[in-house]
Amino acid sequence: MNAAKVLEDLKRRFPNEPEYHQAVEEVLGTIEEEYNKHPEFDKVNLIERLCIPDRVYQFRVTWMDDKGNIQTNMGYRVQHNNAIGPYKGGIRFHSSVNLGILKFLAFEQTFKNSLTTLPMGGGKGGSDFSPRGKSNAEVMRFCQAFMLELWRHIGPETDVPAGDIGVGGREVGYMFGMYKKLTREFSGVLTGKGREFGGSLIRPEATGYGNIYFLLEMLKTRNIDIKGKTCLVSGSGNVAQYTVEKLIQLGAKVVTMSDSDGYIYDPDGIDREKLDYIMELKNLYRGRIREYAEKYGCKYVAGARPWNEKADIALPSATQNEINGDDAKALVANGVFAVSEGANMPSTPEAIRVFQDAKILYAPGKAANAGGVSVSGLEMTQNSIKLSWSQEEVDEKLKSIMKNIHEACVKYGTEPDGYINYVKGANVAGFMKVANAMMAQGIV
Repeated sequence: MNAAKVLEDLKRRFPNEPEYHQAVEEVLGTIEEEYNKHPEFDKVNLIERLCIPDRVYQFRVTWMDDKGNIQTNMGYRVQHNNAIGPYKGGIRFHSSVNLGILKFLAFEQTFKNSLTTLPMGGGKGGSDFSPRGKSNAEVMRFCQAFMLELWRHIGPETDVPAGDIGVGGREVGYMFGMYKKLTREFSGVLTGKGREFGGSLIRPEATGYGNIYFLLEMLKTRNIDIKGKTCLVSGSGNVAQYTVEKLIQLGAKVVTMSDSDGYIYDPDGIDREKLDYIMELKNLYRGRIREYAEKYGCKYVAGARPWNEKADIALPSATQNEINGDDAKALVANGVFAVSEGANMPSTPEAIRVFQDAKILYAPGKAANAGGVSVSGLEMTQNSIKLSWSQEEVDEKLKSIMKNIHEACVKYGTEPDGYINYVKGANVAGFMKVANAMMAQGIV
């Protein structure tokens, strides 16, 4: 395989999808050496078959707002690869959603799911509909209209969507209700469901908690204790909230959180009471993070991200490409020695190079934030056996999965000088499992 040639061809065939190209380039660059040890892969053009989704569904979603006006949005589902299990991946409702972003997410999801050791393929879906500023009734009507098209293409053994940006328990509940009505069956087709109807304990916390469990494994390689360390967290949604919760439990000091309008810097640290306020502000009132600064009298920086503040650890937990090369240089200059990604692909290629050149601990999202989909997989298992596990059981399984992912990264990513390249480790480990499954199943 010539990675540059494969990428060039994909760019020609699928123009105007920069995030998809970026995700493919990052993976191909790290697996090229391993791939070329297997001439049998090249013989069956495995790399191209792995980069291009199995299928993509696009559809119009028509719904009525509270004023009686008819609105239209686009809906998508990208079913990327099901070599090791049913397609699995979130649904994102955000104005930025387009096909290129969902293809990047589905591609990443394939390797992330492979790393979890659970039988899940990769997929992703969503819409350019934004729940922000919409009433519950509008969100419900949109979710029902979205599912009216999507239900034909998903199922507990086919494709099991979950939540993502803009899709929390409320949206999953509305979609599940519509799926159930259309199919006349109660099945484990969506994950992130309410506890009353098949959801798993720890699911809301899983991505944030899992990221910290992975971070702890990384810190162990350098005998560093997280207690007392200053942490920068971006975002203030589900992932960021539970990242901060776990950091507080472990005695770390979190000084920043953010949203799309700007970030807060609280030098005293965000404690349990302050986090409760943020959770209420964001989950109940859907307010803005600047209200925290007004309430607690701390610094608020509009239109910026928190990467210029001094700290020990950075945990980007908002969205893709939120750390660029200059941000990465600022983090390293300010003493950050570990970056663990709660979001999907939050660091640009330039930023990743800066982190790796500085030899700091850097964990890519496909490894560090795999906790969310891991517990989604555990929810699928609980639905299949018609049982639910205790909080302790699920948390133990989550810790074990994150430890296994870390071990796989170390196995494939340790370089001759002893530095662990977690990007390479995660990509090669995830790729080899999917590739071997594809080889075993023939040309399909």
